[in-house]
Amino acid sequence: MNTFSNSKRNPTSLRSIWNYIDVLKPRETVLLTFLGLCAAIVAAKGDPAGWTFLGVFVAVLLGSGGCNGLTNYLDRNIDELMGRTCKRALPSQRIFPPQKMLPLAIGLVIVALVLAWILHPLCFAFGLAGSVASVVYRKRAMCVFQGMVAGCAPVLIGYLALSPHLNLIILFMCLLIIIWIPLHVWSVMIARRDEYEIANIAYFPLTMKPDNAIRLLFSLSILLYSSSLLLWHVADFGWFFFTIANITGIIMVIASIRLLRKKASKDSWKLYKISSFPYLGLIFLAMCFNFWL
Repeated sequence: MNTFSNSKRNPTSLRSIWNYIDVLKPRETVLLTFLGLCAAIVAAKGDPAGWTFLGVFVAVLLGSGGCNGLTNYLDRNIDELMGRTCKRALPSQRIFPPQKMLPLAIGLVIVALVLAWILHPLCFAFGLAGSVASVVYRKRAMCVFQGMVAGCAPVLIGYLALSPHLNLIILFMCLLIIIWIPLHVWSVMIARRDEYEIANIAYFPLTMKPDNAIRLLFSLSILLYSSSLLLWHVADFGWFFFTIANITGIIMVIASIRLLRKKASKDSWKLYKISSFPYLGLIFLAMCFNFWL
């Protein structure tokens, strides 16, 4: 009898566990963690110290997950009004009341910051800055600038844990992130303009005419491509990175040209999807392969 009861409870327990994982935005968290690990490999010239590398992995994984959970909590009332986000764990009330997830998210951020301090005080400083930036001024025009800080934090933590000195390489890696963030964020806003209007969100670039917003995305794709080549030049990453930077950069530019010509929301959505792992993930992976080929 007990065995039967336990078997009936297990699916519910597994769903509950998944809900708490889902609220941490696992895909975004994995991408940020991957970027931090790649930055650590670059800093160590392809051969990072084992325990430090593990520390970077745990700190960035927990910190990114915790911050993503907090942003989900802060955005829950807006998320429930938008078709793209209404099925998330909090707006769909798969976790209810929403405050139940706060101890998990806050705890992850605290543990991550402690680990960042152990790695290096600079890692802690940038981790703290990224954590604060990820939760202030949500769904406002300035949020893209906070997103730039939050997006650079994992890369800075990974790099500075292995090489605690700011130099042109890490600065240009951050420049790549800084240009990528608005391209990534604004492309989904333009693709889902109607949903943002329903949620009563009206800030840049939604306040622009659609044609001008699309031209802005095209300009950003050119800047992103150029910044990847500047990074190649500054860091002397070699032929493999140069090849990947050109292929992925050209794909991004072509996608933005397609959007510029057709002005269809589906093309803006494609630009958003291409810009995540296919672009950013491959660029950072290519940085690592520079030391292994």
